[in-house]
Amino acid sequence: MLKWIITSLFIITSFTTTAAVDIQKDTLYPQVEFDTSMGKIVVELDRTRAPITIDNFLTYVVKGEYDNTIFHRVIAEFVVQGGGLTTKLEERPSMAPIVNESGNGLSNAMGTIAMARDNDPHSATRQFYFNVADNKKLDPSKRRWGYTVFGEVTQGMDVLEAISLVETEHNSTLNWPDVPVKTVLLKKATLLPR
Repeated sequence: MLKWIITSLFIITSFTTTAAVDIQKDTLYPQVEFDTSMGKIVVELDRTRAPITIDNFLTYVVKGEYDNTIFHRVIAEFVVQGGGLTTKLEERPSMAPIVNESGNGLSNAMGTIAMARDNDPHSATRQFYFNVADNKKLDPSKRRWGYTVFGEVTQGMDVLEAISLVETEHNSTLNWPDVPVKTVLLKKATLLPR
């Protein structure tokens, strides 16, 4: 009897958790608004080209996992990266890594959003970056995997460009270069209504 009750609770809890996360599976081009400390940016995502990446990204968005994180890597005329660290420079927990979809025909062009990853091509989890230049060297080739582009900025390009120009330094806590001197906060990421 106890085993049945535990199993039932597990099923109910799993269903409730899954049901509570509406990532608009039937929307081919969902939109996400980033409310940052420097203004708002809106991106349109392309589920026809990167379905796995977008389902993963939107799960983080809908669960509020990007709220109150920082843009921790800013390189003018290259990228603005965020989604993984708190204001205390602590890493947020991640779900399992996803399959690399960089061969989808989308390029790391100015104003696009893509997934950050380690050297392992299939290591992307939660961190993303905006391209603030045409970064074709991040696209796949016949000899290497690229970085998966999954959408583009439709509003707030001026905000993104302003973020890309903030003063940065080598951060001794993280032992990383290119960390903004003054925190650039991602206050909230919101999946916009259809």
